[in-house]
Amino acid sequence: MRLWHEALISHLPRQQLLGQHRECCALRGNSWNKPHATVNYVFTHSPERLYRYHLRIIDEMEARGYRVEPLWKDACYRGKNCVPYDKMETADEEGFIYPEHDAVYLEACLENLRGKGIHLQFDQSKQKRTDPT
Repeated sequence: MRLWHEALISHLPRQQLLGQHRECCALRGNSWNKPHATVNYVFTHSPERLYRYHLRIIDEMEARGYRVEPLWKDACYRGKNCVPYDKMETADEEGFIYPEHDAVYLEACLENLRGKGIHLQFDQSKQKRTDPT
């Protein structure tokens, strides 16, 4: 389980992008608040942040021609086997959704990808971070 650094979303290979969608679906559903070392930080924030992150994944998937179940675009939807939220306030903010997605986390994600034999052409010096909080 891992949420890739937000700056990498548009660079992820097909397998990692589709896997990220499945991960977001699971986390939004019955895996919400179930501890796992690499994603525990997600649970310290509102589920709204995960929803916004997931929307970025969905946008990238659709830009590549993949079809996504439209229900996932509903902020309250949590999957077929999970009770939806009654309501959720959402905001479309600039910058990274998770403050944990900093330069150190970016390098850790790139190293993880290299360990899988994936070498992205990615210029870290061009990444600007603005805190959404």
